[in-house]
Amino acid sequence: MRWTGTAADLTGFSSEEVCGRPVQELVADLSENLRGASQMPASGQVQLRHQSGNTIDVTFRTTRLEGSTELLLLAAPTHHVTHHEQGASLLRALSSQNGITIALHDTDLTTVQTNATPDTLDGPPVQPDTRLCDVLCAEDAENLEAVLRQVLETGVPVVRWHQQVRWRHDPARRHALSLSAFRLEDARGHPTGVAALYIDSTEQLRARHQLDLAREVAEQVGGSLDVVRTAQDLADVLAPALADLAAVVLAQSVFDGDEPPKRLGGGALHLRNAARAPTTAVWPTGMRRGEVVPPLADHPLLRSIQHGETVVCGRDDFVALIGGPQLVDYLLPKGAHSVMVAPLHARGLTLGAIVVWRTGRSDPFTEDEADLMSQIASRGALAIDNARRYTREHRAAVALQQRLLPPATTDTPAAETAGVYLPAGGGAGIRGDWYDAITLPSLRLALVAGDVIGHGMPASATMGRLRAAIQTLADLEFEPDELLTRTADLVQRLVAEAPPDDHDVVGATCLYAVYDPVTQRCAMASAGHPPPVLVRPDGTAEAVGIRPGPPLALSGMPYETTTIDLEPGSVLALCTDGVVERRGHDIDQGIRRLTEALAASCRPDRALDATGRAVLAGLADQAPRDDATLLLARTRAVPAKDTAHWEIPADPAAVCEARQWTSRQLTRWGLEDLLFTTELIVSELVTNAIRYGRPPAELRLIRHDVLVCEVTDSSSSQPRLRRAQTTDEGGRGLFLVAQLGTRWGCRHGQNRKTIWSEQLIQCPR
Repeated sequence: MRWTGTAADLTGFSSEEVCGRPVQELVADLSENLRGASQMPASGQVQLRHQSGNTIDVTFRTTRLEGSTELLLLAAPTHHVTHHEQGASLLRALSSQNGITIALHDTDLTTVQTNATPDTLDGPPVQPDTRLCDVLCAEDAENLEAVLRQVLETGVPVVRWHQQVRWRHDPARRHALSLSAFRLEDARGHPTGVAALYIDSTEQLRARHQLDLAREVAEQVGGSLDVVRTAQDLADVLAPALADLAAVVLAQSVFDGDEPPKRLGGGALHLRNAARAPTTAVWPTGMRRGEVVPPLADHPLLRSIQHGETVVCGRDDFVALIGGPQLVDYLLPKGAHSVMVAPLHARGLTLGAIVVWRTGRSDPFTEDEADLMSQIASRGALAIDNARRYTREHRAAVALQQRLLPPATTDTPAAETAGVYLPAGGGAGIRGDWYDAITLPSLRLALVAGDVIGHGMPASATMGRLRAAIQTLADLEFEPDELLTRTADLVQRLVAEAPPDDHDVVGATCLYAVYDPVTQRCAMASAGHPPPVLVRPDGTAEAVGIRPGPPLALSGMPYETTTIDLEPGSVLALCTDGVVERRGHDIDQGIRRLTEALAASCRPDRALDATGRAVLAGLADQAPRDDATLLLARTRAVPAKDTAHWEIPADPAAVCEARQWTSRQLTRWGLEDLLFTTELIVSELVTNAIRYGRPPAELRLIRHDVLVCEVTDSSSSQPRLRRAQTTDEGGRGLFLVAQLGTRWGCRHGQNRKTIWSEQLIQCPR
C-alpha cells in the first residue's frame, strides 16, 4: 500500500502507520452491500477511522492502474462530494436553460467557454475565441465590456444589470439583456477572468412595460371632460409606448354629446378623426384631425370590430378594409406594416375605434398586445363616454341658460347695455349666473346681476325662476331693498319645495340697481353680491361703496339701498363672482383687477360689447371653474328741456289749471296731436291726487319716444282699476287713463306714491 500526504491529512495517520497493514483496519463500518464483496467495488461510501478516534464519512472511487495489479483509490469527505455534485447539477441546469447564457471570459474579455446555442438569446451565439462585438452592435458591446472590465478590475460583482442591446445581424430590433458577473481568481487570488450570466429579459420587460402602460392609461386618460382632449390623451399614451403611430376616430355625433347610431357593415359610418399621436409625424391627408373617414368596405374585419373584437392585421388586409389601393395614400401611414384596431365600446354604444400602426422594422403586433389593447380601449371608451355625456348635459344647460338670458345688448333712453356671459369650463358644470336689463316706466332702467348656488340644470332652472320673479317685482316698481326682501322670501319657498338633502344648495346672491335718466341718480342694493364698479367719463374708476345684505337664501334680514349720482357717459359694471374670484386670491384683489381693467378698456369710442369681451377674456381663467358674467351700462340723461314740473295746489280748481299748463307745454313741444288725450289723463290723475291723496302733489311730463305723465302725492294708498256700474257717479277715472294711454301704473317711494301713464309719440321729435 502506498499513502499520500492528502490521505494523511484526511485520516490523521501517517504512511508508516498505514502501509503494510490491511485496509479493513482503516474502515470503521462497512455498508451491507460492501460486506459480502469479493473484490474492491468501483465506488461507494464508507466510514474511515480517524487517529483521534472519530469516524469520517467518505465517498470513494477506484480505478486500476494500467500495466499494474494495483488499484488507485480516490476518497473525499462525503459532504464535499455532495456539494460538488449539487454544484455540477446546478451548472448543468443553468446551462440548459433557454434564454440564459453562461460565458467565461479571460482577462482580455475574450470568450473562453460558453453554453450558448443559436436559440439561447434569439440571435447568433457567443462562440469561444470571440468577443461581444462579434455578435452585438459596437456601442452595445462597448457598454457591456465596460461593465465586465470593472468587475475584473475591482472584484465587485454585478447583479441584474439591465441594458437594451441590438444584434449586428438585426440592428433594428432591440432586446433586453440582464447581466450578472463576478471575477474568477486562481489559488493565489490573482484574476483569471470573468464569469457572466446573460439573461434575455425581453419578455419580462415587455410584461412590465404593458403593466406600466395600463397604469399610465388609468392615470392620464379621463382627467378631462372634453371629448377631443380625452381622445388626444388616449392617443398620446399609446404612441410611441405601444405603437409607432396612434389615432382615435369617433362617430360624429359623439363630438356633440349625442349617442352614435347602431349599424353594421360598411359604407358611410360617419366617423371623424379626433386625435393622433405623435402630432409631429408625417400623417396622410385623411388622418388629419377633424377629417371625415370615407366609406369603408363591408369586410369581415370590419364586422369583427363592430362586434367588439380587437383586430390585428397586416398591410394588405388593412388596404382591403379601407376600400382598396386608391385610398392607401389617403389613409395609410407611410411604412406601416402592422395594424391593430380596437373598438371603443362603452355602455352598449360603439363610440369609435383606436387605430395603431407599426412602421419600418418594428415587430408586428402580438396577441398579448391585442389583449392589452382591448383593456386600454375599454377604459378609454368609458372616459370618452363620460366626456360625451358631460358634453350633452353641458350643451343643454348652456342652451337653457342662453335662452333664459336677455339679449346681449340693449339700447334704451336711460342707457345702452352689453352683457357678456362665459360658462364654466374644465368639467365644472354650468352655474346659475345671470344678468338682466329691465326697462321700467318713466324711462328708467333696472340692472340685475345674480348668481345661483349649484350647477347644471337645477341651477339654470332656479336662475330662470328668479329672473322671472325679479322682472315681475321690478314691474311693480319696488325700491331695490324691498325687491330683494321679497325675492329672498321667494327663495325660502324654493328651499321648502326642494328635497331635504338639497336645502343647503338652494340660494343665490343678487345685485339690483335702478337708474333714472331724468334725475341722473342710481339706487342699488346687494344681497351678498360683489359691488358694482363705476367708470366715470374722465376714465377714473372705483368700486361703489355699497353695504351688502345677506344672500337670498336668508329671509327676514334687512337690505340697504345706496344711491349715487351718475354723469352721462358713465359706465356701471355689474359682475358675478366668477369674474373677480380666482384661486389663491381674495375677492378684494379681484375687484381691484376688474377696476383696473375697466379703466383701461372703457372708452367712449369703443362698443360696450367689445369692451366686455376684452375685459372678461383678460380676467377669466382659461378653463374657469365658475360662470363669469359681466353687464356694462353706459348711462344717458334726459335733457332738462324734455321735462316739465308743476306743483299741484290742494284745490279742486287746480284741475283746470293743470289742463291749461299741460296744453301749453305740449304745444311748446309740438305734440298738439296728444293734447286731447293728455288733458283727459292729467285731469283724472290730478283729480285723484286732490281727492284721495295728501299734499304736496306734483305733476311731471317727460318727453322722449313716449310722453310720460306722472302725478305724485304724499299718500301711500294704492289706486285700483275697477269696473263702474251704470248708476255709479265715479270710479271711471283710472279706466279712462288705462284706455287712453299705452300703459299705466303706480310706484311707491318713501311716504309718497306716483301714478304714471305713457303715450306713444307717433312722429319723431
